[in-house]
Amino acid sequence: MTTNALITGWGMYVPSRVMTNDDLAKIVDTSDEWIVSRTGIRERRVVGRDDSTTSLATAAARMALERAGRKAEEIDLIVVGTATPDDFLVSQSCLVQGELGGNAGAFDVGAACAGFVTALSAGTQFVNAGVYQRALVIGVDTLTRYVDYTDRSTCVLFGDGAGAVVIERTDEPRGLLSTVLGADGAGHKHLYVPGWGALVPESAELFPEYRPSLQMNGKEVFRFAVGVMGDAAAEAVQRAGLCFDDVDMLIPHQANLRIIDAAARRLELPREKVWVNVDRYGNTSAASVPIALNEAAEAGCLDEGDNVVLVAFGAGLAWAAGVVRWGTAGVGAAGR
Repeated sequence: MTTNALITGWGMYVPSRVMTNDDLAKIVDTSDEWIVSRTGIRERRVVGRDDSTTSLATAAARMALERAGRKAEEIDLIVVGTATPDDFLVSQSCLVQGELGGNAGAFDVGAACAGFVTALSAGTQFVNAGVYQRALVIGVDTLTRYVDYTDRSTCVLFGDGAGAVVIERTDEPRGLLSTVLGADGAGHKHLYVPGWGALVPESAELFPEYRPSLQMNGKEVFRFAVGVMGDAAAEAVQRAGLCFDDVDMLIPHQANLRIIDAAARRLELPREKVWVNVDRYGNTSAASVPIALNEAAEAGCLDEGDNVVLVAFGAGLAWAAGVVRWGTAGVGAAGR
């Protein structure tokens, strides 16, 4: 009998601190009009002193568990997609598990902004294969810690946040129906943080003021994203055995409104079938897609049996897409 991984719970968390475009205009040469016209972003959430990748991820996870009616001890596996873990050696998933409790297996996925969709694919494989009964999948990033607030080409784009889902085994045709993963590693130089990891200068201790910050070739990333977002989404629809008319909702990575519009055109979808919140959160990296998914679900915009396309791209350059058949019924004997 075929089993699938039904999404039974969802949650999100963003920091309380709001940074508007007008706030940014006070510290860098920019304006609300300049930012909105190029990106669609009006404000974003930024971590404070008491926030961390762990605290954001844990809050989102607890909300997802509550909605699923599950305790942490009932989770078999935790998969976290992040590019900004709190510890270099300990996986972010272990840090979250330590906060939640239980003894679930835990590992991270490093695919930058494509991290959540990639992590959802990984978690789904464990459930579909019968290895585990239920998993917690999280997308979280605190990229503003690596933003140079003198560089207006990047500091206006990013925000912080976390999103999570609980997936459980079911006999119903629900959950992730298809997955498309890809990468163009030769393009890594277009979006990266120099002087980090193995590339930290040996003399860094002599320069305590040194702080690695995100670097981006905006034109190249935009060109790449416009093509890959639409193409990956279309391929995921095809792999699911569907056509564009079967798509009920597109939930894209919230990087730039123009990129989102291009992906929607590729799927021939009207704007009312595309979830957009980039204006309120900016680019939250791996948290982008699960935050949008959570909002769509909470707004009652996802109905039983809806086909929802998730698609994201990020540093690497990496991309990930999938089709989720939405539904909260049907866990049944396979999942309980």
